[in-house]
Amino acid sequence: MNNSNLSDRKFIISAFFIIVAIVYISRLFYIQIIDDQYKLDARNNAFRYRTEYPVRGYIYDRNGKLLVFNEPSYDLLVTPKLAKGCDTIALCKVLEINKVEFLRRMKKATQAPNSPRKESVFEKQLSPKIYAALQEKLYRFKGFDLQARNVRKYPRPIAAHLLGYVGEVSKDKAAKDSYYREGDYIGISGIERSYEEPLRGKKGTQIVMVDVHNKTKGRFMNGQFDTLAVPGKALYSSIDIDMQEYGEKLMKGKKGAIVAIDPQTGEILCLVSSPGYDPNLLVGGKERSRNFTKLYYDSLNLPLFNRALMAMYPPGSTFKLIDALIAQQDNLISRSTGFPCNRGYPPMGGHPKCHAHGGVDLPGSIATSCNSYYSYVFREIVDQKKYPKFEDGYNHWRDAVRSFGPNTKLGTDLPYDKPGNVPSVEYYNKVFGKNHWRSNTVVSLGIGQAELTLVPLQMANVVASIANRGFYYTPHCIKGVGVEKKLDPRFKEKHYTYVQNQVAYDNVHDGMQKCFDAGTGSASRIPGIVACGKTGTAENPHGDSHAVFSCFAPRYNPKIAIVCLVENAGFGGTWSAPIVSLIVEKYLTGKITRPDLEKRLMEADLINRKNLLGSGHH
Repeated sequence: MNNSNLSDRKFIISAFFIIVAIVYISRLFYIQIIDDQYKLDARNNAFRYRTEYPVRGYIYDRNGKLLVFNEPSYDLLVTPKLAKGCDTIALCKVLEINKVEFLRRMKKATQAPNSPRKESVFEKQLSPKIYAALQEKLYRFKGFDLQARNVRKYPRPIAAHLLGYVGEVSKDKAAKDSYYREGDYIGISGIERSYEEPLRGKKGTQIVMVDVHNKTKGRFMNGQFDTLAVPGKALYSSIDIDMQEYGEKLMKGKKGAIVAIDPQTGEILCLVSSPGYDPNLLVGGKERSRNFTKLYYDSLNLPLFNRALMAMYPPGSTFKLIDALIAQQDNLISRSTGFPCNRGYPPMGGHPKCHAHGGVDLPGSIATSCNSYYSYVFREIVDQKKYPKFEDGYNHWRDAVRSFGPNTKLGTDLPYDKPGNVPSVEYYNKVFGKNHWRSNTVVSLGIGQAELTLVPLQMANVVASIANRGFYYTPHCIKGVGVEKKLDPRFKEKHYTYVQNQVAYDNVHDGMQKCFDAGTGSASRIPGIVACGKTGTAENPHGDSHAVFSCFAPRYNPKIAIVCLVENAGFGGTWSAPIVSLIVEKYLTGKITRPDLEKRLMEADLINRKNLLGSGHH
């Protein structure tokens, strides 16, 4: 009996130890073979998986001059799991933050999409002073490391709206696109946004070994398992950096825009939005945030607003060129056609008013900008007898106008361009009631007023279409991508306007040349260059009229089509025409023969109403 009990006890004790052994062996097996958590912790203590960010592509102007390049910058990274024992007080002192801010950032570094075991950015784009201090004391800051980045640099403080800027990727974008993670940089506006994919390149990964003091000991396996970053592609733009800079100088102290296009290719030569800002202001960490806030809340000047692409203005009398062409295409008027003018449009009691009395013939009506003439022309187009319904005649005029680009997104390679507005039949039916409006009701459309609006890019495209005698290429500012300098095929496609009557273009060109020779733009005649232009005064319901001037030059084999609009500046011949004439002269000849005019324009401050001597009409 006793022996039997002893045997049973032996069995129970043995079974207990066997079970314990099995549990331990199973746990060890699980830890070492199945569960890689401890292996990961050990590896994380020794390895750092560091993203190698590619060099962002450079941007050059049409002559190979540098518009945008990169300079080195550093981010401070943290792995929260490894940050125990970090000298928090010393780190806060170096970063110039308090303990509350430190804890807030550490908490963020542990929350999704970050992780306690993953590196994330603790502070981005460190100043040289802070970077030097961190390099010296990094061994005291366990769990922290430095990462090299590149930030954009601009050799000249110009073209901010055209080039755009780079900023942190949004949470939504990072969630939708696996390439990005929070803290990455992405093109926010301008060329940087449109060409983000070729510019950004491709990330690489480095596996770096560190010791217990957080000091880098070198690459794991001499970099055998690293992946190399692929640099971004260079962009070769159509911008003339000297013209861009000159245009911005002429527009200093003025609100408005300049857009110049090479009509033979559709390449944008310059795109000025004024007031602008130095693009270097939106580079850096804390400084960038402060500068952006300051620019964003400047309600007087709106420096972040791209007027060249987004401000929809009435084109004023520059629009008369389109009406003149459509009416000739429809055989409604010819070169010798005249219309009465009695200081205004007679059928409507002298409204719209007219200061020109230039309705003797077609070229003269353009040169002197007769409002009455183009009120009649508009009515002739819309009220054609071949359209039994008035609405059909109006739609014909609207479709013909839209063929020149207004009321359409041109498809340029710059983001956020607005389409402008050519009012629809449906719109006017809502305003006046169906069958309760006629051509005379909306006759001011014929002189580029009423609800008709264009953005300056569209105005320049209209002039390019007229210079080309009936077609245009989609305006674009990048003429080549990468070493092969590829151009998107859509920028080589011709877009034909409704008007293909070449005699009509001859007559309009004659009138535009006459505008310079003896008309409303004669004060801005360009020495030695036969140019074609058209002044405009765009009425503004919110204040003084805007000054507009359209031009292409030279008349034969034109190399530049350009528009300048200056807000609240009065007549187009006063401010816009001389600005355009100086840019054209400098671009085509490389020099300026009218230094006094140049000085007057550069010193004039229309925003604050200073140095307006010799300004003429307002």
